[in-house]
Amino acid sequence: MKVSAELITLQDSLGHRFADPRLLRRAVTHASMSGPGREDNQRLEFLGDRVLGLVMAEALLERDRTATEGQMAPRFNALVRKETCADVAREVGIGDALKLGRSEQLSGGRRKMALLGDAMEAVIAAVYLDAGFEAARALILRLWDKRIDAVEEDAKDAKTALQEWAQARGHQPPKYVETARSGPDHAPVFTIEVRLPDGASAEATAGSKRQAEQMAARTLLDKLTG
Repeated sequence: MKVSAELITLQDSLGHRFADPRLLRRAVTHASMSGPGREDNQRLEFLGDRVLGLVMAEALLERDRTATEGQMAPRFNALVRKETCADVAREVGIGDALKLGRSEQLSGGRRKMALLGDAMEAVIAAVYLDAGFEAARALILRLWDKRIDAVEEDAKDAKTALQEWAQARGHQPPKYVETARSGPDHAPVFTIEVRLPDGASAEATAGSKRQAEQMAARTLLDKLTG
C-alpha cells in the first residue's frame, strides 16, 4: 500500500518501520472514520493496553527489586493511565496522523486526551502484531523510559497531592469549576479549572470530569513546584 507522508513521519518518530503499514493506518483510524473496508483502532487499543500493562509490570519489578505490591500498584497505574498514554502520543506526533471523521476534526479531536491515549495503545498493538513482543517492548521502554524513572512523583493522585500541598501552606482546599462543555451527548468533552485562594489556577480538557480535574491538578502542581 502507498504510505502517506503523515504515517512515514510517525514511523520515523516511533523508530519502527512497519513491514505491514496497514497496521499503523488502522491504529490511527478513529471510529468516526471507520466504514466498509476501513477498520478502526478499537480492537488494537484493547490489545495494546494489555501489552503495555505487561511491559510496565515487568519494568517496575526489574527497576525496584525491593518494592512491595502496595508500592508498585500506584506506580503501575500512573504509567498506564490514559493521560500518560496521551502525553506520549503527543511527544511522538500521533495527533498529526490521526484519521478522524469531520465532527471529531471540528471538535479538536487531534488534541483530545482520550483519542490520543487510545491511539497510543493501538500503535503499541500494531508494533506487536507487525514485529512481535520484543519489538513492542523495546518501543514502550524507549518512549516511557524517563517516566518509569520518575514514576514515584506521578504515582500519587494529583488531586490529593494538590490538596496536601495547599493544606501544608495553610490554604483552603482547591476548588474545581467546569468552565466549558462541548461535543455530542454520547461523548462530551469537559474543561475544568482548578483554583487556589491565592489566585493560582490551571485548566485542562478531557472526556470526563474526573480526568479533567486530575489533569488540571497535575498542571497546577507542576506550575507550583516546577
